[in-house]
Amino acid sequence: MAKSKPTPNPARPNAPAYTVVARRYRPQQFADLIGQEHVANSLVNALQSGRVAHAYLFTGARGVGKTSAARILAKALNCVKGPTPTPCDLCDSCLAVMTGDDVDVAEIDGASNGRIDEARDLRQNVGFRPTRGRYKVYIIDEVHMLSPGAFNALLKTMEEPPEHVKFILATTEVQKIPITILSRCQRFDFAHVGPGKIFDQLKRIVEREGHPADDDALRLVARRAAGSMRDSQSLLDQLLASAPGKLTAEQVSAVLGTAGDDRVIELTTAILAGDAKVALDLIATWVDQGLQITELVDQLVEYWRAIMLVSCGGPDVRELPVSPNQFEAVKTQASGLTLDTILAGLEVLTATKSRMRGSAHVQVLLEMAVVRLCRLPDLISVGQLLQLATRPGVLVAARVAEAGTATPPRALPTIANPTPNTAKKNGPLTVKSSENGSETADLSTTPLSEATLPDVWGRFLRYAAEKFPILANHLRFTSSQAIFGPNSLVIRFPVGYSDSRKECENEANTLRFVNAIKHVTGQSVSVRFETDRSATAKPAIAAHPSAAAPAPTEVKRSIASLPMFKKANEVFGAQIWHVDDDFNPNAPPKPAATTDDDSDTADEG
Repeated sequence: MAKSKPTPNPARPNAPAYTVVARRYRPQQFADLIGQEHVANSLVNALQSGRVAHAYLFTGARGVGKTSAARILAKALNCVKGPTPTPCDLCDSCLAVMTGDDVDVAEIDGASNGRIDEARDLRQNVGFRPTRGRYKVYIIDEVHMLSPGAFNALLKTMEEPPEHVKFILATTEVQKIPITILSRCQRFDFAHVGPGKIFDQLKRIVEREGHPADDDALRLVARRAAGSMRDSQSLLDQLLASAPGKLTAEQVSAVLGTAGDDRVIELTTAILAGDAKVALDLIATWVDQGLQITELVDQLVEYWRAIMLVSCGGPDVRELPVSPNQFEAVKTQASGLTLDTILAGLEVLTATKSRMRGSAHVQVLLEMAVVRLCRLPDLISVGQLLQLATRPGVLVAARVAEAGTATPPRALPTIANPTPNTAKKNGPLTVKSSENGSETADLSTTPLSEATLPDVWGRFLRYAAEKFPILANHLRFTSSQAIFGPNSLVIRFPVGYSDSRKECENEANTLRFVNAIKHVTGQSVSVRFETDRSATAKPAIAAHPSAAAPAPTEVKRSIASLPMFKKANEVFGAQIWHVDDDFNPNAPPKPAATTDDDSDTADEG
């Protein structure tokens, strides 16, 4: 493939055509492949042992060295000193491969040559011997762009090519390549290049270019490249052209439209303080100054990732994705956050980044994400929700304790201070009203302890009877209450009252319980509900004066022996699920007062 001659610069007619940094500093030896040492060592060993395969597949992200490795391998195979793991870069074959003019090394773009006709032409040409080298090397870039027909046309050729033919396929989307092609190749996965290695290479480049640059600026470029060496070199080329003097981090931020290190710290500090107003004002100010919102989201993701890494592994984690200026702030903020909170923040930011693709309202999405991040202390993680299903009382109390005064609940009315004697009675609750009609409190709180437990429980029942009568109705069947730890209360129900215990354990009632007990004690108390198997069931209120209601277990046995229930069990497989507390199947039926109209209606029925 002939290449067009470079067009001279009309402003400088005698000046040579400029070659970009990414091309001038392209790796020419296996040792120059930065970050791909595992691939380079394998290929070097294959060349030294003479076990060079007929087909290779290089896969990985963009700009990590796939095509460069393919060219180096082609040079190594056709060098006059080869096959050798260290091509000379001086012979005609090496120089032709470096410039892309070698007739025996064909670089094919899979995107523009993906039809079946091109594949058939290639299949016919492989039969011809190389012109001057040992091998004919076919480098097919972006091979996943070939059509299914083209892949099928290459199957037999790639499985059993002539001895003088080598295939090197390169792709960024290996999942799109048919398994029949994959099975015919030796696959090498190229890794992302770490920011530290990219920084070292950029520093060597600016030194050779004679252009001064701050280390902070180069580190920012290395992080911005996201593991792509070519992207970092292209960006450096742009920055060197736009910065006549010394390259600084401020110039890099201005060209990229990114926020400075101090800005990211300032925004994160406002978020962690829960101050949504300050955070939104900062975003609005920076957008007016030309900040790119998508770039800011990327920076926030990297910053929160650094907080996560420090939280998990301590400050000695290698290659944190932040600048040295941000490191101290990251350590301080990581020490004040739980890992669940950090992970929830990362979930919000990454989801926002995904939603921004193709959206015309990126600023709105960022503002929504910031407001959610400010409210992280009020949210419950999935893990906590899972635990909530098994021990809701304890977790809800913990959430109330964690929330503190960040989002205070609606003020609850307080009870008039009862005496110890009246506190044990379940009488009506008296609440005073203020001049504006709102309920006010005149009860001093009582800390929870073994000595105050009877008083606290009595006050709580009176308060619950007024505010939550259904909950109070279930709580009157408790068998005992006890303290099992600091500010920890266990409520026990007899065996026959599992339904009442389950009602108290649901999330809404447990939250009411915790708020009410905190109202009485002034403390955040964790609550646990248990079944007291040693306690006897409390008798329910008799349904008829002449018959006392038996225990729930006896009631269920009595119902199971009824002829009607036996028949329902035989026909429908009916089971006893719930028995009302005041139900007594042994009580005599009340005499029904009949009238003439009732008798007529019965006769008609």
